[in-house]
Amino acid sequence: MLYRVRHKTRFRYAFPVSFARCNLRLQPVEWAGQTLEDYDLDLSPGVRVTGTKPIGYLGHVTRMVMERPTRELSIESSFRIRVDRPMPVPGRDDPTIGEVAAMARATRDMGVESPANYIYPSLSIPLSSEITAWCSEHLDARRGVVEAGLALATRIHDRFTYDGSATTVDTTPAEAFEKRHGVCQDFAQIMIAGLRGVGLPAGYVSGYLRTVPPPGKPRLV
Repeated sequence: MLYRVRHKTRFRYAFPVSFARCNLRLQPVEWAGQTLEDYDLDLSPGVRVTGTKPIGYLGHVTRMVMERPTRELSIESSFRIRVDRPMPVPGRDDPTIGEVAAMARATRDMGVESPANYIYPSLSIPLSSEITAWCSEHLDARRGVVEAGLALATRIHDRFTYDGSATTVDTTPAEAFEKRHGVCQDFAQIMIAGLRGVGLPAGYVSGYLRTVPPPGKPRLV
């Protein structure tokens, strides 16, 4: 499927900003099943790009500089991307959780796609014995990894409440887990912590969702 995406962000400041440097992470990456056909970045007058480069964990950073006083900043990215990546469906031949965990531990690959980058705790996602225990109910080592992952995602969806006022960007997975309230970032980090807790490589992926709205309602992104 070919997607056309336009992402516009506008900042309005109470007082003029005379100088600023910012890092933008808007350019999609290319990997298996995902091909970027074109990409464009449009910035407010007086703002210039100083460079774009790939970073670790499969991402791009574009650095921009504001060099004259401004009270409004507009950032608009637009791109076309082709996605040919079917939804994973549980199958008899799926590797088990135990097999995937063993392969991750045994890998010698240290590249950006190596599972070694995604099996250990991080500053944003430390391990939690409570989260690991709760998630482990669906993560038996003999269970197929796709089936188990879908089951755990469904459980988080059913047991947690989306609440934009419950957490902030600095809320830890353990804090969001205790509240059972939060936003997408919280739910993703809880699942990642649970998967890593049993030795499975798991990472945070940002992007866009094309939703199917109820009849008469607008499509949300």
